[in-house]
Amino acid sequence: MTNVYRLRTPLSEEDVRKLRVGDIVYLSGLIFTARDAAHRKILELLNRNEKLPFEPRGLAVYHVGPVVRKRNGEWEVVAAGPTTSTRMEPVEHEFIAKTGVRMVIGKGGMGPRTAEACRRYGAVYAVFTGGAAVLAAQAIKRVVDVYWLEELGIPEAVWLFEVEDFGPLTVVIDATGKNLYDEVMENARKRMEEILSRI
Repeated sequence: MTNVYRLRTPLSEEDVRKLRVGDIVYLSGLIFTARDAAHRKILELLNRNEKLPFEPRGLAVYHVGPVVRKRNGEWEVVAAGPTTSTRMEPVEHEFIAKTGVRMVIGKGGMGPRTAEACRRYGAVYAVFTGGAAVLAAQAIKRVVDVYWLEELGIPEAVWLFEVEDFGPLTVVIDATGKNLYDEVMENARKRMEEILSRI
């Protein structure tokens, strides 16, 4: 049975461990963005025991390169559709372990190392609907801060957002390590084998 949750960051391990694949989450509070370059930057700093300019523990990291503009001296998010998460698979296990994030948001699924990190550290991977970038932006109430903008550029910089009912987010990997996409692919493979055996 699919459950719908409205959660607020910082997320606790208890918040996350009750979620199961297929559950829907609407998230409020603070989330931050990180794509390839930002993942590398954050891990470099943490591996040198340097402090980050924000506290990621308990937050959600969103795989996105937002479209932003300045209006009346303030940043405004125009569109914020997810980027493909598999690009971050080589480093996401370490990222979850070292930052303490409780939710990873993106699209397209992630692999076994991320699933293992979710199980071990109490995190989930959730997908936001592709092609709904404006819907995502509407849930972003304000840009709290931006980090490494000059160094990394707008899409790769880390943006700290305050969001309200950000979603719907579908849990694809839960804190047991179960991966919904793997199950779908396995069921499809079995079904194809059944069909081919009857031909």
